[in-house]
Amino acid sequence: MKIGVHPSNLHLRLAQVWPGAFALLDPEFVNYPEGRDTARLLESKAIDFGGTGSTPPITAEAEGLNVAYLAASAPRPANGGIIVAKDSPIRSVSDLRGKRISLIDGSFHTYLLARSLESDGIFLPDVHRVETGASDGLPALLEGRVDAWIAMDPRLEKALGRSDIRLIVRCGSTIPNRSLFWTLDENGLGEDIRQHIAAELSRIGTEVTADPRLAASRLAESGGGDADIDAWEKVVRSRDFSIFPADGNILSEQQEEADTLYRHKHFKAPLRLKQTGQSIPAEILP
Repeated sequence: MKIGVHPSNLHLRLAQVWPGAFALLDPEFVNYPEGRDTARLLESKAIDFGGTGSTPPITAEAEGLNVAYLAASAPRPANGGIIVAKDSPIRSVSDLRGKRISLIDGSFHTYLLARSLESDGIFLPDVHRVETGASDGLPALLEGRVDAWIAMDPRLEKALGRSDIRLIVRCGSTIPNRSLFWTLDENGLGEDIRQHIAAELSRIGTEVTADPRLAASRLAESGGGDADIDAWEKVVRSRDFSIFPADGNILSEQQEEADTLYRHKHFKAPLRLKQTGQSIPAEILP
């Protein structure tokens, strides 16, 4: 089983360093730079499944791919936010019109921005989106090259410890911000394998929650240099690692996001998602 892992999916990043993770599936963890690459890797069969924020699977469906959801995380209210420099004249979302906003466009950042803006009657075309990619957006913010930055953990956690920035929006008040674990129908994962993947994700989440310091140490040791053990522990403790079926409620959330992004002209045409998800029997979740 080829399991895709990118730096922003904490659950699979932990699975890669967790004892016995997916052992019955003979796992091969395939590292790649960012979640927006997931659909391409699934389509080429370089990976069998992966985990991303809510937006990449919707984009994959917009591009004609047959997305199949395996499971979903709990909401991650603390994982992302919009920050500005402390001395910025931007005091709230209403001040973002016409401003330069650094983000990973096409990730959950885009949905967070869209939902935040429309509460004040502003839409995505009314701001200037500046692509961050895998780089840290903090230097650009502090040097005035952008006016706001959409950050996520662990960089958000580190930034919030500084005295020269301000948080104006956090995910929890705006979007569910779940991780979605998904594949493509063409990759041929049978019902039993899909259920086993969900059960393993749940087991790992339970064990991580029971020992957040161990999880933090494994993340720090795994490389990347994006946080030390103490910073990772704060991130792990702030997150609910529960796993849920990709049921009708989750799929409705996905449809709401697709509709929102169409309203904001991120998609050229309205999308009616296939509404196919994995119903996980409760007894297989720890």
